[in-house]
Amino acid sequence: MQTPASSGRTCWHVSHLLACVLLACGCQTPQAERGSEALLASSQSEIGQTRVVLLGTGTPGAEPDRSGPATAIVVGKRAYLIDAGPGIVRQASAAARSQGIAQLAVPNLDIAFLTHLHSDHTAGYPDLILTPWVLGRRQPLQMYGPPGLQAMTESLLEAYQEDIRVRTSGAEQLPPEGGRVDVHEITEGLIFDDGTVTVEAFRVPHGSWEHAFGFKFTAPDRVVVVSGDTGPFDGLVDIARGADVLVHEAYIAAELSRLPRQNQRYHGTFHTSATRVGQIAAEAQVGMVILYHQLHFAGGSPEQMVEEVRAHYDGPVVYGRDLDVY
Repeated sequence: MQTPASSGRTCWHVSHLLACVLLACGCQTPQAERGSEALLASSQSEIGQTRVVLLGTGTPGAEPDRSGPATAIVVGKRAYLIDAGPGIVRQASAAARSQGIAQLAVPNLDIAFLTHLHSDHTAGYPDLILTPWVLGRRQPLQMYGPPGLQAMTESLLEAYQEDIRVRTSGAEQLPPEGGRVDVHEITEGLIFDDGTVTVEAFRVPHGSWEHAFGFKFTAPDRVVVVSGDTGPFDGLVDIARGADVLVHEAYIAAELSRLPRQNQRYHGTFHTSATRVGQIAAEAQVGMVILYHQLHFAGGSPEQMVEEVRAHYDGPVVYGRDLDVY
């Protein structure tokens, strides 16, 4: 293990449960209505507070209002990214500007954790390597992810070698360090500790993927568990027990039976129903549930998905949307 030195709606902490409930029904909170300058001041004054920022809640479906899967855990002066779906850099920039989260300014994007190497979780990876470098990052990007990440990274850098050559030896004269990547291929257990945040990786059963992980982030004030893409996983109860926030993928259980049998088998092993998410959350006694990477098969509504969770779990449940902050 190496130890490295637009508008959205906002729910700042589990203590603000009323705000979370309002978010679930689409209501605006006073915090969300504040201007970007006030939000920037809030970001600086509450710099010790851990926030969960949904940069992208989408799936492989090319939905114009949802970017690819990407989440940020913002703690102190740093943003820790989980996954790199399409649009991650622009969404980070949007959060930095509209929500005043300076840690997500593009040159500050310097560390990320990949749950697995599915294309919808990695299509933004070359953007994460190159754009922050072009815009001012001066240290290598730290990337943590499953076996195969090193080969993927080398292939991407080779694909962009001419761009990198021109930017370093041409008129821009960019320092090469900012365009480099330090890859850390992971296994389960403690994978990261910078003295402020620890990150534990745990294996999840994502269908036929050999290497797929979820992550548990422990910060001074909050514990956040991110499921990644996963089929039903009873072991998550112990991993997430007592966590402040569980960020979990979901589909509507009632819709699955309407699919062709082959699709039922696929989604039933690669993903988790909202019903099961509710059961896991209740057994683990987590502080709140944020649904992301939401799969809709037959036109089911966000409210239906939330209600399937609430049928088993009586804590706050929100249907996450891009650029929400909790």
